[in-house]
Amino acid sequence: MILIVDDRSENILPLKKILELHNFKTDSAESGEEALKKILNNTYSLIILDVQMPGMDGFEVAEAISGFNKAKDIPILFLSAVNKEKKFITRGYTSGGIDYLTKPVDPDILLLKVKTFNKLYEQQQELKEIQLSLQNEIESRKQAQENLAAHMQELQFVLESLPQIAFTMSGNGKIEYVNKHWFQYSEGTDALPEMHPDDQLSETWKESLKNGTEFSCDIRLKHLVSGEYRYFLLKIIPVLQHGTIIRWVGTYTDIHQQKMTNELLEHKVEQRTKELMLKNSELETTNHELQQFAWVVSHDLKEPLRKIQTFNHLIKDKFLSGNSEAESYLNRSISSSKRMSSLISDLLDYSRLSVSANFHPTNLNELIDEILGDFEENIKEKNAVIQVAMLPFIETISSQIRQVFQNLISNALKFSKEGIPPIVTITGERVASKSIHAQPSATGEYCRITISDNGIGFEEKFLDRIFVIFQRLNNQSSYEGTGIGLAIAKKIIDKHNGLISAKSQENEGSSFILILPITQANQPVQTLNTDKFYQ
Repeated sequence: MILIVDDRSENILPLKKILELHNFKTDSAESGEEALKKILNNTYSLIILDVQMPGMDGFEVAEAISGFNKAKDIPILFLSAVNKEKKFITRGYTSGGIDYLTKPVDPDILLLKVKTFNKLYEQQQELKEIQLSLQNEIESRKQAQENLAAHMQELQFVLESLPQIAFTMSGNGKIEYVNKHWFQYSEGTDALPEMHPDDQLSETWKESLKNGTEFSCDIRLKHLVSGEYRYFLLKIIPVLQHGTIIRWVGTYTDIHQQKMTNELLEHKVEQRTKELMLKNSELETTNHELQQFAWVVSHDLKEPLRKIQTFNHLIKDKFLSGNSEAESYLNRSISSSKRMSSLISDLLDYSRLSVSANFHPTNLNELIDEILGDFEENIKEKNAVIQVAMLPFIETISSQIRQVFQNLISNALKFSKEGIPPIVTITGERVASKSIHAQPSATGEYCRITISDNGIGFEEKFLDRIFVIFQRLNNQSSYEGTGIGLAIAKKIIDKHNGLISAKSQENEGSSFILILPITQANQPVQTLNTDKFYQ
């Protein structure tokens, strides 16, 4: 359950609706004091905490929560519409918050963070349960061993009534008496029963005999009839009279089943240890992604904003009116704000790709015609030539696949050679398998679409980098962009159970290759005639 803390009910209601639409149970409190009371009486997986509240503010509530043994591990997400300065954000983290968002909050970003923190909390609870289970098992084993030792001590003088092999020896170690169970494993009383070749009484027994101390060990004895080796606990205790050892009392206790159980238990412990390691690996991966996101927020998004603020201050302080330099500063400020807007838009596009959607039959030729209409002015400006062959009619999430073609066509126009009109060619064919180099096949279950251009190209050694978010191969001053477009394209193609790759040489153009299924297996789609490949 997620607790929303805000002194204004109109702020709580939309958050509750968003979370409940995604199957999260919610609770709310309209003051810090009410929140602390609820936290003492309920269990929450996440606390969304407003900073500005009368009475106890959000920071004070978070610091109080950190003192509760029950609730100190609950992740806290701060929301603030006023305290956006660095010192307040820093205080949010130091007071126990795991993240700090400023209002207005984008619902998709908030939902993404809530899902991540909720998953982290659930994994922590699973780890605690596994650790508690292991601890209980260890305590049970210890208790069983202690009980066994106590029972052995109580029964050491009633040898004949024991189900164990029992015997007594004189003070110098010579066997004097054995009970009836002895003869299942030995034909005489001259020596101890035959042991497994790998099991021998250690030097410790000689030391125990010499020093008069208790001796015990695990050994395997051979049954005379079956020939089977079974585990026994050999225990020999000195019997003292007036400080002198008058005899030794020994027992062989059958622990074969216990040994097998222990080995099984150790195997289970090993399996659970591997599961813990896997969970830790998942946590490390999630933490790494959160660190990357934090780095983006603190660097890429804040840097354009700082420029805007700096140049606006310069305009205010130095160029109140009539100064030609003011236009230069203002243009730079506008450029930075434009870049920030593009970056935020691309990040939102990238995050939205995690939202599920249905597949529908899609006419790719109609889709590309619409995209070319959007680029009409850019195409005329560059005298570009766009050649589109007959493309497949396949099952896609049309809004997302449109974004793939839009990014690839936009890049082909953007990264063109200076003074040379761009030529972009789009072709498609049916292939036999999900492979970039698959052979053409009229009945293949996949299609290969190639978008080629005569632009500046790139060195193929950088192929792995171009589909990574925020990776750029060109100087931003020469070519605009945020480095997210191809990362979005790859994520969309992955979601369509396809492949994306590229071939290129520097100054000789590029070809981007898409492999997509004709139909999406086990996916909710509209009816599609798969024999009709071209439309």
